[in-house]
Amino acid sequence: MTRWQPDRLLPGFEALELDFPADYDGQVVATLVRLPTPHAERGAVLYVHGYSDYFFQRHMAERFAAEGYAFYALDLRKYGRSMRPHQHPNFCKSLTEYYADLDAALETIGEPVLLAGHSMGGLVCSLYAHEGERRSQVQSLWLNSPFFDWNLPEWRKVQVHLAAAVGRYYPFLNDPKAFRPDYTRTLRTEWEFEAALKPDYGFPLFYGWLGAISDAFDKLHRGLAIQCPVLSMHSDRTDMVLDWRHIARWSRVLGPNVTVLAFPGGWHDLVLSPGRIRDEVFSALFAWAERAIALPA
Repeated sequence: MTRWQPDRLLPGFEALELDFPADYDGQVVATLVRLPTPHAERGAVLYVHGYSDYFFQRHMAERFAAEGYAFYALDLRKYGRSMRPHQHPNFCKSLTEYYADLDAALETIGEPVLLAGHSMGGLVCSLYAHEGERRSQVQSLWLNSPFFDWNLPEWRKVQVHLAAAVGRYYPFLNDPKAFRPDYTRTLRTEWEFEAALKPDYGFPLFYGWLGAISDAFDKLHRGLAIQCPVLSMHSDRTDMVLDWRHIARWSRVLGPNVTVLAFPGGWHDLVLSPGRIRDEVFSALFAWAERAIALPA
């Protein structure tokens, strides 16, 4: 029996803890958050956050609800609401670990969804829409600045690959100072979020996680076969985290029905961009979603 409770972070939202078998860190949970919506004639949306992140974007949920969607967001295992003291925060050995979180969330929602992923969440959602057990439930896929390649010079990529190789044997070796605070501090000037769940300097960057991301990149770069319509959005050089050219390039290998849109001047999380750009993002998204959901399966 599902037991929704008032969400401890966002008044007016509800949360459901999803339990899973213990892994190498011990007890594991994910957290499904929803905005109760009495009328959702356009169906449901499921949002997945990025790295060193969690769901806090109330305005996005309210905008979806105003457009007629039932809004759900997933705090993945070891992120945000789902972090536990005994765990290595934001860690995985393979992005496929998150498939179980998505399986459980989709089963709970119980209807076709517009699956939405930001940054690392965009990478997870892309792979899931390609090979996840419940991928047939994904009606359309929206990617908000998806993380599709390392935004590093070539000599730094060599370092990453060496660290990832070491991480195959010593996954919890880490660099505690790898995360730059610039972007999170910029967000903090305009938005409120929990510093303990999204700290300025992030969490230690575990070498095993580098291997998980490298493996995911390799799979994506070989090309996916996502059958539903895909909308991939990116900014320009104002994205302080990723290189927009990587997003534009690799989005085109996702499947046969991909639309790529640029929003110059946008922030890395496009829905947190300054007002005019944010409005343009939402307008383009909902116009695309109306066309995509109307397409024959």
